[in-house]
Amino acid sequence: MGFGENSCIALEIEIDLEAYENREIVLFLGEEDNLLNAKDMAYKYSKISNCREELNNVKRFWYELLTRIQVKTPLESMNIMLNGWAIYQTIVSRLWARTGYYQSGGAIGFRDQLQDTLGIKYIAPEIMKNQIITQSSHQFIEGDVEHWWHDETGRGIRTRFSDDLLWLCYVVTEYINYTGDEEILNIETPYLEGEELADDLDERYDFYPQSEIKGTIYEHCIKAIEKSLNFGENGLPKIGSGDWNDGLNTVGNKRKGESVWLGFFIYEVLTRFIPICEKKGDLDKVEKYKTVKENLKKALNTAGWDGRWFKRAFTDDGEPIGSIENEECRIDSISQSWGVISGAADNDKKYISMESLENHLIDKENGIIKLLDPPFNKTKMEPGYIKAYLPGVRENGGQYTHAAMWAIIAFTKLGFGDKALEYYRMINPIEHSRTKETAIKYKVEPYSIAADIYGAEGLAGRGGWTWYTGSSSWFYKAGIENILGLNIKNGVLKMEPCIPKDWKEYSIKYRYKASIYNIKVKNENGRNTGVSKFYLNGKEVEEKQVVLNPEGGIYDILIEM
Repeated sequence: MGFGENSCIALEIEIDLEAYENREIVLFLGEEDNLLNAKDMAYKYSKISNCREELNNVKRFWYELLTRIQVKTPLESMNIMLNGWAIYQTIVSRLWARTGYYQSGGAIGFRDQLQDTLGIKYIAPEIMKNQIITQSSHQFIEGDVEHWWHDETGRGIRTRFSDDLLWLCYVVTEYINYTGDEEILNIETPYLEGEELADDLDERYDFYPQSEIKGTIYEHCIKAIEKSLNFGENGLPKIGSGDWNDGLNTVGNKRKGESVWLGFFIYEVLTRFIPICEKKGDLDKVEKYKTVKENLKKALNTAGWDGRWFKRAFTDDGEPIGSIENEECRIDSISQSWGVISGAADNDKKYISMESLENHLIDKENGIIKLLDPPFNKTKMEPGYIKAYLPGVRENGGQYTHAAMWAIIAFTKLGFGDKALEYYRMINPIEHSRTKETAIKYKVEPYSIAADIYGAEGLAGRGGWTWYTGSSSWFYKAGIENILGLNIKNGVLKMEPCIPKDWKEYSIKYRYKASIYNIKVKNENGRNTGVSKFYLNGKEVEEKQVVLNPEGGIYDILIEM
């Protein structure tokens, strides 16, 4: 082996076999802290019986974890991805390895690993809780956070990204809503300390030590919200050196540019967090945040509206991005999606903007939902490193699957079950590999969600990098929660499906601690949404919900739409 070389291990084993004789061979690769431990492990697994036992242990571990929710729908490709693959991808690639075949990572991303737990809450809510605690301790005293860091060295990057810090608040509310565990708000974790960024710096990679100052998770969230309430001339939040789209890193790095999408995201975070402030008796914050929401909604629906869709941002010079005025990037999907998801878009604008998203960004021929269109190419505008990508590649006009999932969630929020399922199926990797022709075009694994799919003319429909993508968690969440409708809040189970009218029935088997819930949904009336009858073990439940029992038992739920 050698640094910079193509390192490899080559093994040659000579085996003599008599006629009809069998041999079993174990190839054991591993890593230990010292030679003695390595020898002990090698000795242990030189016994075939120990290898078989360990293999069975691994299989049992994954079976127990991945079968906590099992679905059976009329769409087999959906069943396959939701019954194991999406969650497996999220855990092993995003949370454990933090790397993939096409992107070597290793760092912990503040917003990234928080979002990765959104789909896992049904499977292992303790992972979500631990991630919240970990991420909170990477917030600076001033309220901003490390964009990413390496645990091994303790070194990370301090930036002016404007959305990172808010994902802590978003995921905290998600955790509390699911588990009812409000005690997490009282857990104390330390802040980081370090020199603030100079006016001419957008980021700094350094070692930032933990300070002696601590705050509760609630206080960490309030700091994040307060830091984010930094508005520009249009009444919209400043984008800094990028929001969710890191590639827009020079849109507002002179401290004036604004983000329409971030306005919707802040609106959603405040909607979620105001009830928590009320429970905490923090009434000054409640009144303040209600006023901010009101002003923000006005700004989004006036300055942020472009006639047929929502703009994406305003540059430091006040020029719009994501507007019909633009030669390139006339429309961006996430402003349309989050206008619906947040509820901040005026009612008519929700439908008009999503229709525009369909008309301009959904490419059914190649099975993709583009992030923006047309891609940046020849325009004089310099929005950031997004322009360094080829037109139609990754954020620059390809499908960024993260954003595609948000579009699908938005369609479910509007009750468009047929569209939501059509587009959910369209971006499923299995559907890109059904025939030899499509598989040759797609080129990447059919069982792993791709972070991106190219939208460029010659490469349209080709998969980008797989495995290492936060969209696997969103894919799971959208399927289980937004389409199939499994909704659990404070230990209470409801069903809120948004499905195609031609689905007659589907089922979900949900294991909640020691109990099993067998849920069957019947749709004999051909509806997209709405529950007319809710039966528990044969008896109708007027409230159309059930309190989950962690102590054990088998419960049969029948839903009639």
